[in-house]
Amino acid sequence: MAAEQITTTCAIAGGGPAGMMLGLLLARAGVDVVVLEKHADFLRDFRGDTVHPSTLEVMHELGILEDFLKRPHQKLRELTGEIGDTRVSLADFSHLPTHCRFVALMPQWDFLDFLVQHAKRYPGFHLRVRAEVKGLLIDGDSVSGLEAETPEGRLKVRASLVVGADGRHSTVRDLAGLEVKDLGAPMDVLWLSLSKRAGDGSQSLGRIQAGRLFVMLDRGDYWQCAFVIPKGGFDALRRQGLESFRAAIVALAPTLADRVNEIASWDDAKLLTVRVDRLTRWYRSGLLCIGDAAHAMSPIAGVGINLAVQDAVAAANILALPLRQGAVSVDLLRKVQERREWPTAMTQSVQLFVQNRIISNVLTMTQTPRPPLAARLLDRYALLRRLPARLVGMGFRPEHVRTPEMSRAG
Repeated sequence: MAAEQITTTCAIAGGGPAGMMLGLLLARAGVDVVVLEKHADFLRDFRGDTVHPSTLEVMHELGILEDFLKRPHQKLRELTGEIGDTRVSLADFSHLPTHCRFVALMPQWDFLDFLVQHAKRYPGFHLRVRAEVKGLLIDGDSVSGLEAETPEGRLKVRASLVVGADGRHSTVRDLAGLEVKDLGAPMDVLWLSLSKRAGDGSQSLGRIQAGRLFVMLDRGDYWQCAFVIPKGGFDALRRQGLESFRAAIVALAPTLADRVNEIASWDDAKLLTVRVDRLTRWYRSGLLCIGDAAHAMSPIAGVGINLAVQDAVAAANILALPLRQGAVSVDLLRKVQERREWPTAMTQSVQLFVQNRIISNVLTMTQTPRPPLAARLLDRYALLRRLPARLVGMGFRPEHVRTPEMSRAG
């Protein structure tokens, strides 16, 4: 069967936060764009579900924030933790210079579905699901499109620009031969869900005990939980048995004792193999990588979605007009990296500090921990809690929408 062939201005591989936000912004600015998503839908558990204040500010600038906040979500207004036997307040978002002074907790599939709904209002937006990228089209030294497998057969997409937004295991960056710098991670994470009961309260928090770290995120009628383990430690944990795993959770969060049996098998715990990396060069002629495809983030502070969205906004600001005019130079692709590399590197530096200086120590600790001086100061002085809130909620270089809105469909 002959391959289906289509032509567009920008072909985006990956329908995650980076790809969908870029698709929306480019279509809104009058650029014809095709997003290829290998799955049939977005319904996958334990993807990043935190939408930070800077991303909510982008929604406001697009005029869709009010509509977005009508979807079910929870508001995280501060970050707290229990270190040993002491509860501490670590960050307070209530003073951020944004319209939303909270982190919105919303299933990622709802967030992505929302972006798709609004992107489809523009005639230049096209989404192809169950389209898995398998190859790049190359003309000379330049990338000129993508090849994908679909249920109907082979699909060839010719494009002035290909964007790899296909996540931390990016096929596009591998096919493009872009060099990845592995920055390391001392831990992996098991994600699981446990029901929420009356009297649990609504405060999301992290709990640190000797050798253990556990995070609970309030998701309305259930808790989304992260159980942190040493890198590569999942097999050892499994050998200890499911009952031992349940007991470790109860030791960290005694209120969950009446429901840990909801973890009926290891299938109820999803392993996230943590990796932190960054491309040395995010582009080549005709191709750009953004989001996790350019820089895989640690789950610390849940900033991955935020960084991906900021990349998309910066890329659209720089590339929308040249794409409408029919050509994007390597110099412009370099400008996207130059714009986003510093905030990415700074964020990863903070994550690496927390990983290597705090989490590594916790995972090897044998005595009940005490809050370090920094945590005690944050807990004591409310003014100090504004700094981590700013870093988590806004990031090092929040982006603002500079692209125009062209006419919508119908």
